[in-house]
Amino acid sequence: MNNFCTDIGTLSLNKFGEILCGDTVEVVENENGETIIVLTDGLGSGVKANILSILTAKIIATMMAASMDIEDCVSAVVATLPVCEIRKIAYSTFTIIRIRSNEEAEIFQYDNPHVIFMRKGRAIDLPETSIVIGDKTIYKSRVPLVENDVFVAVSDGVIHAGVGRTLSFGWQRPDVIKYLESKYNPRHTAKTLAAILVESCNELYGEEPGDDTTACVIKIRVRKLVNLLIGPPEDSSDLGKMMSLFFSKEGKHVICGGTTSTLAASHLDKPLKPSLDYVDPQIPPVAQIEGVDLVTEGIITVSRVLFYAEDYLLDNKHHRTWSVQKDAASLIAKLLFEEATDINFFVGKAVNPAHQNPDLPIGFNIKMRLIEELSAALKKMGKRIKVSYF
Repeated sequence: MNNFCTDIGTLSLNKFGEILCGDTVEVVENENGETIIVLTDGLGSGVKANILSILTAKIIATMMAASMDIEDCVSAVVATLPVCEIRKIAYSTFTIIRIRSNEEAEIFQYDNPHVIFMRKGRAIDLPETSIVIGDKTIYKSRVPLVENDVFVAVSDGVIHAGVGRTLSFGWQRPDVIKYLESKYNPRHTAKTLAAILVESCNELYGEEPGDDTTACVIKIRVRKLVNLLIGPPEDSSDLGKMMSLFFSKEGKHVICGGTTSTLAASHLDKPLKPSLDYVDPQIPPVAQIEGVDLVTEGIITVSRVLFYAEDYLLDNKHHRTWSVQKDAASLIAKLLFEEATDINFFVGKAVNPAHQNPDLPIGFNIKMRLIEELSAALKKMGKRIKVSYF
């Protein structure tokens, strides 16, 4: 068993004028250590396409997670889905990527644009074989995994981008590959890569997509741990225990809060070196403690990080801000969103009167709420989260 993990990022555009998206991405994990990712594209657009794609994704993902054969999955889809009265066909196209113990990827594709596989930032053709199930030809691939392998699965809205507008024949697969290679950065997360691709599709469509457009990116990463300490312990006698546990952990160490930073510096017997360099006038500057990777202010900084996290889970519009800026909140965001796969929060429950809002119920703690909401957002990103309270 290796130390890899699967980073999955998805972003979609609805066809212009439609409330619902006709593409669906379903991700499930099973007890065998497999991760199954299914991208489906329902016939047409709107409500019908949405229903077709959801049903197909749910059926395939559930059956694949139960280790059933692809033949049985396809047969179940064909038997379940209703028939289109006009076209006399009833299906949703699909792409299935099954990651086995983060060691091998198995891919099944039916009528979707074929998966783009990238290794070391360059696209490589996947070896393919085909099987015929009923009247449907399914393409199969299998590839052993190495660090930073990237799989890009898309609906046909991607290769149709710009057709009849900025491009005569749409954004053809070779052009998409060249674009992805030009934008490749090993630091980018799967969600960031998906956002870069879908944002470009939206521009080619003139921000009026002519088709449902989805990118699902899967990236194979080595697990990396980040530890974040915020707040003194409720019982001051627990301070030594809290600091010892925090600094004993592998990985990077982030400390948030003025009081917490002072206590940590004292524990390490190192000077706390504050800064007056405001990179962002709304975010207090970083400080330095030898042996600590990042030292920041608490509530204001973490509030901005939470804002970036919630945006990241939607359309990641603020990526261009936090990915390049050097203020404290942006530095934390880069660590938590892009670098970390596992995050340990060490949260002191001591109450700072300055952080209590008199208009809210007594005992309401802003710090606790921020950590709970940030932890929840990071879990949705696929991070492993552990929160320890003191």
